[in-house]
Amino acid sequence: MQVVSISISEKKGMKKTPINKAKLIEGFGIEGDAHGGKWHRQVSLLAEESINKMKELGLDVDYGSFAENITTRGIELNQLPIGTLLKIGEDVLLSVSQIGKECHTRCAIYHQAGDCVMPREGIFAYVLKGGEIKAGDKIEIVENYTAAVLTVSDKGSRGERVDTAGPKIQTLLASLGITTVESTIVPDDYEDIQNVLKDWIEDEINLIITTGGTGISPRDITPEATLPLIDKQIPGIMEAIRYKTGKITSRAYLTRGVAGVSKKSLIINLPGSEKAVTESIEVISEFLIHGLDTLLGKSKDCGRK
Repeated sequence: MQVVSISISEKKGMKKTPINKAKLIEGFGIEGDAHGGKWHRQVSLLAEESINKMKELGLDVDYGSFAENITTRGIELNQLPIGTLLKIGEDVLLSVSQIGKECHTRCAIYHQAGDCVMPREGIFAYVLKGGEIKAGDKIEIVENYTAAVLTVSDKGSRGERVDTAGPKIQTLLASLGITTVESTIVPDDYEDIQNVLKDWIEDEINLIITTGGTGISPRDITPEATLPLIDKQIPGIMEAIRYKTGKITSRAYLTRGVAGVSKKSLIINLPGSEKAVTESIEVISEFLIHGLDTLLGKSKDCGRK
């Protein structure tokens, strides 16, 4: 698996131009590229194999034609879970943040061929560690912490509401270098919630996050389904979330989520809205990795940062 080409553009919406080497900046993207910024699509990647599909349709396309920053060879990019860590060369570390994209306006390539591979097979990533890369550099998949995301929603499970909180959690975890390997939606049902959690605990998934069912309505039972599975409660996690998000909205004090350890898994209940999970993960991001390190025996001294 390797880098075939690197491309940048000064403006968005333009075909990118290949360059010999590039400097990646942590938390931003590629120096000099218009798509760099403090967001989740800092760097785009597309496989050479995908570009060849379009060439076979008779299109005159090359590296950068699909506005990808990094063209790869020998890796099925669109099969990578969100949060997969990719090491490029000696120093650069990327975390996959999005698979594919929705095209609101059809590009010139689509109008020529009636198809475009970037929306289906291109991916995007955060830059977790910067450095210099060049064509020919080796790409490695790096082992990291795993996560599973459970959305608890009657309407969501019936397809009557689009779940935005679950996917948002996956993207936010990716920014911390945590790979989401499982995700699903269940109704507000005690047995359904427990069955999924038990399976993930048995699979030794490092971090399990639920979203939804933490309020005080009659159907909100996520904490009740979670508590019997927890070996050690960690009340400080939810105390920190309620304290800090309570400064944004006093309604945060009505959430009843719990957190704790079950065997080798850390379980955290979060509220059901995209806004709430965003604010909550911002709070726990300060200590989440250290907590996982401690749980799995990678850190022994909790008194130091």
